[in-house]
Amino acid sequence: MSRRLISTGSPFEKTAGYSRAVIDGEFVFVSGTTGYDYETMTMPESVEQQTRNAFATIEKALRQAGATFADVVQTRYYLTDPATANELFKVTGEIFGEIRPANTLIVCGLLKPEMKVEVEVTARVRVR
Repeated sequence: MSRRLISTGSPFEKTAGYSRAVIDGEFVFVSGTTGYDYETMTMPESVEQQTRNAFATIEKALRQAGATFADVVQTRYYLTDPATANELFKVTGEIFGEIRPANTLIVCGLLKPEMKVEVEVTARVRVR
């Protein structure tokens, strides 16, 4: 299988030189995804809603790659405030509670002050 790029159509992808996801062989690498609501181009206030929006964007990219959340083997969460981790975990537990991929949580600053969480995943799609 050759390398294939997946785009959400965001102008940031071309400007910054990245793809929402890259398929390489059996692997799907989904770029760090923040919580923008791309229909309204707004950023919700809560970490929980930002996380839900990020996963909605990620799910679309995975589908385009022929994958689902069940194929995710690794997650990385970037959180600006450790006090909001339970808001993040509420959503990640709903999505990955039974799947249980490898995980890393990093507390850090993000590009814009309204960004409170960023999510990155790697999936492996086996021939079905």
